[in-house]
Amino acid sequence: MAKIEINGALLDYADEGAGDPVVFVHGSMSDQRTWEGQSRAFSKRFRVIVYSRRYHWPNETIPDGADYVMLEQVDDLEELIRALEIAPAHLVGNSYGAYISLLVAIRRPELVRSLVLAEPPVIPLFTSVPPKLHQILRLFATRPRTAVALTKFIATGIGPATAAFRRGDSEAAMQTFLRAVLGREAFERIPEERMEQARSNVFPAEFLGSGFAPLTADQVRNVQTPTLLVTGERSPSILIRATDRLEELLPHAERVEITEASHGMHEDNPQAFDAAVSAFLEKVTQSA
Repeated sequence: MAKIEINGALLDYADEGAGDPVVFVHGSMSDQRTWEGQSRAFSKRFRVIVYSRRYHWPNETIPDGADYVMLEQVDDLEELIRALEIAPAHLVGNSYGAYISLLVAIRRPELVRSLVLAEPPVIPLFTSVPPKLHQILRLFATRPRTAVALTKFIATGIGPATAAFRRGDSEAAMQTFLRAVLGREAFERIPEERMEQARSNVFPAEFLGSGFAPLTADQVRNVQTPTLLVTGERSPSILIRATDRLEELLPHAERVEITEASHGMHEDNPQAFDAAVSAFLEKVTQSA
């Protein structure tokens, strides 16, 4: 692994293989180690870059009192692509990392060849975060399934996790959030090694700070980048509804479901995930 200075921070990264560049962008409570299987598989055909995002292991952790700002993470990914001189790159993102990747394609489309978005939590397409009562009521009137899913996710995941962070119990917050975002069955199967990775990347500021960057339907409609939307067969319904909305809005999107997988689909069923992503990247590459 190597280090690169990006926007005043040293970020740990690995750069393997040759061919079209593919950058893998991890989600919350994670770091570049989550992509170890994909690094081995994809570096046989592509130039693969995996990196740990700002504040994530083994980078310098977030200072006390600092905010965890999504747009700062977007700036970092844009600058990483420029610094490595790999534009336009294929971006493969999971969860928070998928949201970041989408924002890069919106802000700097010349940097992005294609997008693979594995369940980005694009809640701002429905409500503010946290949502206001009138927004929830309007959502019940216009998209009742999404409203039910969002209400459940807030009640069982975001709400209790945020409360646990406020009282200083990061372990309870982590477990509550992972159980909600993965589902109880997938959570109970997490290996201890993966739990330790999560513990190395738990930041109260991510839940107590400024939260998600704004996102509008018009911004998504204007994305011309070829996009693969990926969901897990057993993922929480709010993430499925969010992907439904992206599928409605994105003009050049296709979609695939990974069987026997939840939100961490690239770890739950890597063979199916890798096959779907590889086929999409090959198609995009051949169409160039």
